[in-house]
Amino acid sequence: MSKKHKRHGQHLQHEHHENNEWKEDEDIKDMPRIEEEKPKEVIDTKLEGEKVIVFNKMDQVYEPGFYGKELGDRLELSLVEACLLLKRVRIKVFKDENVELQDTSAADKAISIHNEKEMSFQELYEHACSIDQRFPHKYRVYEDLRERGLVVRTGFKFGCDYRVYERGVQLKKGPKSAKEHTKWIVFAVSEDFTMSFAELSRAVRLAHNIRAKMLWAVVDNESDCTFYQILRIKP
Repeated sequence: MSKKHKRHGQHLQHEHHENNEWKEDEDIKDMPRIEEEKPKEVIDTKLEGEKVIVFNKMDQVYEPGFYGKELGDRLELSLVEACLLLKRVRIKVFKDENVELQDTSAADKAISIHNEKEMSFQELYEHACSIDQRFPHKYRVYEDLRERGLVVRTGFKFGCDYRVYERGVQLKKGPKSAKEHTKWIVFAVSEDFTMSFAELSRAVRLAHNIRAKMLWAVVDNESDCTFYQILRIKP
């Protein structure tokens, strides 16, 4: 993180210490990175707009790590999940492509043939960036959290980028123990990101209401992530 952003965080803490306190999250900072098991098989998937779909052998993509959302006979991966799994060679991603071929029987005619093209990591990454301008920061934060062995899920219903669980948690429906609930909600931002204090306060209250820690994952110009926890302080 740049010195400029550190000073900015210190300024926020100094001016508003009666409400919120900024500090680097020690749990994540000290958490060692782990190497994921090599996949038994690389699974074919298909790009459909803002999702990547798994039709076969869904369980081998979903676990280990709890990737995607199961919807009947298919597993939907977000683009950030698909990019990471593609980079780790756990999946292949194909997209529909129409190829124009010249009709040899008529010089002025062309034949359109439907084809499936395998995408590289860079092609999928650029596709995601064309849809979401925040994708580079969101992907870098997602990758960092996954490298630490944490279970990371999308945070749409909580109004954040990610909800994160402790290592070893097995996601399940129904009643959960305290450890099985979301431990952190995470917002991915660049080091020059700005927001109003009203927005910051809403985010802090959200985390407090669901008994989770709120983290700002700040991505600097060198693509390093620093995780800041913001605490609600009552005078």
